[in-house]
Amino acid sequence: MSSNKKYWKSVEELNDKSSIVETLRNNEFVEPIPTDEFLGDKDSLSNSSTSRRDFLKYVGFSTAAASLAACEGPVIKSIPYVVQPEQIIPGIADYYATTMFDGFDFANILVKTREGRPIKIENNTIEGATFSANARVHASVLSMYDNMRLKQPKMNQKDTSWSEVDAKVKASLADAKATGSQVVLLTGTLASPSTDKLIAEFITNNPSAKHVIYDAVSSSEALDAFEAVYGERALAEYDFSKASTIVSVGADFLGDWQGGGYDKGYAQGRVPKQGKMSKHIQLEANMTLSGAAAADKRIPMSTAEQKLALVKIFSLVTGSPVSVGKLANDAEITKIAEQLNQSGSKGVLVSGIDDKNAQMLVLAINAKLNSEAFNPNQTRQIRKGSNQAVAQLVADLNAGKVHTLIMGGVNPVYTLADRKAFADGLKKAKLSVAISLKEDETASLTTIAAPAPHYLESWGDVEIIKGTYGVTQPTIRPLFNSRQLQDNLLVWNGSDKTYYDYLKETWSTGILSGKTWNQAIHDGIFVSATASTNVAGNADYSSAASALAQAKSSPFELNLYTKTGMGDGRQANNPWLQEFPDPITRVSWDNYLTISKADAEKIGAQNEIVANGGLNGSYVTVTVGNTKLEKVPVIIQPGQAKGTVGLAFGYGKKAALKDAMQVGVNAYALYKGFNATQTVSITLEDGEHEFASVQSQKTLMGRGDIIKETTLTIFNTEKDAKKWNPPPMVSIDHKPIEATKVDLWDSFDRSVGHHFNLSIDLNSCTGCGACVIACHAENNVPVVGKSEVRRSRDMHWLRIDRYYSSEDTFAEDVKRKEEFDGLFGEKGSLGGFGEMESPAENPQVVFQPVMCQHCNHAPCETVCPVAATSHSRQGQNHMAYNRCVGTRYCANNCPYKVRRFNWFLYNKNNEFDFHMNDDLGRMVLNPDVNVRSRGVMEKCSMCIQMTQATILKAKKEGRPVSKDEFQTACSNACSTGAMVFGDVNDKESEVAKLVEDDRMYHLLEHVGTKPNVFYHVKVRNT
Repeated sequence: MSSNKKYWKSVEELNDKSSIVETLRNNEFVEPIPTDEFLGDKDSLSNSSTSRRDFLKYVGFSTAAASLAACEGPVIKSIPYVVQPEQIIPGIADYYATTMFDGFDFANILVKTREGRPIKIENNTIEGATFSANARVHASVLSMYDNMRLKQPKMNQKDTSWSEVDAKVKASLADAKATGSQVVLLTGTLASPSTDKLIAEFITNNPSAKHVIYDAVSSSEALDAFEAVYGERALAEYDFSKASTIVSVGADFLGDWQGGGYDKGYAQGRVPKQGKMSKHIQLEANMTLSGAAAADKRIPMSTAEQKLALVKIFSLVTGSPVSVGKLANDAEITKIAEQLNQSGSKGVLVSGIDDKNAQMLVLAINAKLNSEAFNPNQTRQIRKGSNQAVAQLVADLNAGKVHTLIMGGVNPVYTLADRKAFADGLKKAKLSVAISLKEDETASLTTIAAPAPHYLESWGDVEIIKGTYGVTQPTIRPLFNSRQLQDNLLVWNGSDKTYYDYLKETWSTGILSGKTWNQAIHDGIFVSATASTNVAGNADYSSAASALAQAKSSPFELNLYTKTGMGDGRQANNPWLQEFPDPITRVSWDNYLTISKADAEKIGAQNEIVANGGLNGSYVTVTVGNTKLEKVPVIIQPGQAKGTVGLAFGYGKKAALKDAMQVGVNAYALYKGFNATQTVSITLEDGEHEFASVQSQKTLMGRGDIIKETTLTIFNTEKDAKKWNPPPMVSIDHKPIEATKVDLWDSFDRSVGHHFNLSIDLNSCTGCGACVIACHAENNVPVVGKSEVRRSRDMHWLRIDRYYSSEDTFAEDVKRKEEFDGLFGEKGSLGGFGEMESPAENPQVVFQPVMCQHCNHAPCETVCPVAATSHSRQGQNHMAYNRCVGTRYCANNCPYKVRRFNWFLYNKNNEFDFHMNDDLGRMVLNPDVNVRSRGVMEKCSMCIQMTQATILKAKKEGRPVSKDEFQTACSNACSTGAMVFGDVNDKESEVAKLVEDDRMYHLLEHVGTKPNVFYHVKVRNT
């Protein structure tokens, strides 16, 4: 019951007209608080000699003022619905099925919207939706709210209208048609049946026009090889779940090879079932996701050596005699070929070598094996670019042969190696048009820069795999005055149709069979019943093998690649991706030259961890032909093949990027002839680069209780699981007892109601990081920038630790540690542990996702002086942010180091000019999770808002929660099934079965924290 009583602080306040009262109302503090003297300037703050007394006085004043201001919520002007849309219920999320394809990444997804705002990407799990979202797809929702997007059409760098653009383009097309001059439509791979039809109509209306497809990261050699063998310009599809032996020659198929998306099928064969699991052998130069945690055997070798190895495997598998020189790993290559022959149809070989001959041999090997994992009929349509066509376009531009150039979704002035030639040729075209999300390097040079909508604002269709179609539907009205490529083509074709009408008509007449248009939109996917057949032609494999056998090694070989977080660079202004730590190097906000320790010592390059814990590295100049990249920072990478270096695409952009995102060097400048392998020379430069690395410790140093491993042989033959998954032991009354049976506290009955657990299988985890970005999106995790990450102040609620072995294997690490005897000498632990800090030349690698373990006996809860952190009966460790005063005792007492402290206010703060610093970027925030302020601890909540929403939904529908209905952001994003979340009290749930598995163990179990997150022992097929 409210009270209407009014209390007065003084008699003076009874007089409403009092000048004293008015003064006090407008100025709480009669004397100004001199905070600017102390806090106003960063330089003076760092050099201040203010006394402790003065410091506390100033902080006391400012804290009091801030506390009083915080008692009243901020006044935000809001406009309610005059007529509320029927489909929008405030506080309730809506989900829309769509398909994402931006020319590089693709996925079948669900888009979560709140009050009309897309805020999160989730995986579409409907039957037929086979491609899950990677880290970049999850982050793409934030790219829609990029304030640097092109907001309206521009002509000659000045704002204009669409009507003026249309008039200009139509006049140019008419002039080209009248004079027979060349019109070129330059796009990335569209993989869109309706757009292909529309472009064909455009070319019919403009007979001198042609369509050139350009992929920034080319697959042209593989396309040429497949076309030569099977007559279709496409890429073969692979299903690794059907393979028992997988051999990869330079193909990072768990990364971006052929677009990625192979991890789900691969992971199915990597979990030991009925005593079986697939065997994976990786030959590569750079350390990749596929070669790191996944491969049972990894052989570092240069691309030139890989070509020779491929020829030898081809010769031994197919029986074709081809002369090839002696290989350094000759015996191992022979053994690989024997394993493939023994596996027969259960074997498969893939390769990422940019060479038509190499790709032809791959097709021949898989055909000879009759590999079940290799499907030449169900081809991928997501790469169609032609190196020759792009080279011809650049030549035509510079010869003045191109009258009108229309570009959609490409940025060749940034991504072409010979960008100067393209830029010069662009000036010779009578009209150039760039339909682009951003006023990027290319759009800033064209006559017309036309804003394109984000895919979440667009209609479209995609055929990722032949016969499997996806529908792209808008989830929000376009934020800016944009128009997609297809609508532009319709207008310039003289049609009055909208692209939506055109798309619906195309599907209704040519694609849909037995399904309605509305059903296709609802599902987001349609699978055609018709199948195609590709028959191998008479390809000349012997000549291809002979040509490949002539490969020669260079003194230094550069291998260009795409990083897990950045891809081809089209989302370079996305702060989630910039701050995403690379799974291998654990470095964010940079690209760098990866080099082996031996080669680094030869040129004098170094890495060192400095006093503040930051990682520093040398600079080098990288030269390919006549092109130099200066000031390239160096990372010494264990596992890098000797004589090779690696450099990632996607960095070095400047146009339409915030200052903080303009990082790294542009590796496309070295992408000569669209070949990812180049002969390179490297020279050391002066200076030292400061990296933002989130993990300084590189090796496990024999700590086998953090990562538990065994071999498939031991797993199958040793019936007592305690032999390969030993429980930690402690001593009570001088008798050994399992640590899990000893408690400092009395336990509660947790068998009533829900009790949540999260299972993480180390065999399935590939380190892809999709869970990290999904957690960012769901829980409003702030971005802190490079400087703060370098200070170990990253705010990720979920991290993926990456460990190297210091010996050749982790088993040898443990053995060496156990043989330590005393402090000094050959087996002394003092020197021994120091040596174990250094990784092996070709180490074993493992990834381990770590978040708050939600301990049932949580050490953080016992030390919080204000009870800000507490435990629920459902197993979640809670954080009451309003109670937290930031003592950080909980972080000090946490053995897993998963708590994060808000050193600063990260939203609405110009010091952190990322998405939370502008109104548009804040539209991505999840209203179910509060945005934390300065001075509090935060951590993984096990997505309590998601678990409660599931409970409330079931309650509203009058039913119990379904089996496996509970999800967290990370488990929902995990495409490999490595993360499984659920209620252990529901004995039918998957997580309840996993907790009883022999491979189950808890992290740092001997501490006695009794976590609700558990892991599964990693089994290697060695």
